[in-house]
Amino acid sequence: MSTYDEAVLHAFLEQQEKLFPEAVAETEEEAEFFLEDVCALVFDTQRETIEYMKENLDTEEMSDEELLSCEEVFPVGDGRYIVVEG
Repeated sequence: MSTYDEAVLHAFLEQQEKLFPEAVAETEEEAEFFLEDVCALVFDTQRETIEYMKENLDTEEMSDEELLSCEEVFPVGDGRYIVVEG
């Protein structure tokens, strides 16, 4: 069973160059392998994403909007967000 569903994989493939200078994955399989390798997290809501960022990253001076627009945060398009750390 896949850890990341098709919508998550597609969102990452479409937006990966926001974080990386060039594509790190070209297929859904490669995207899934990469996301698993870096232990990317998927959150169901903006609020969960923001709470995670505030609790786990140095975001003291950042607004909620700034947190959601960080290069490590990828909106899936259905209300969920992917957070890719490191």
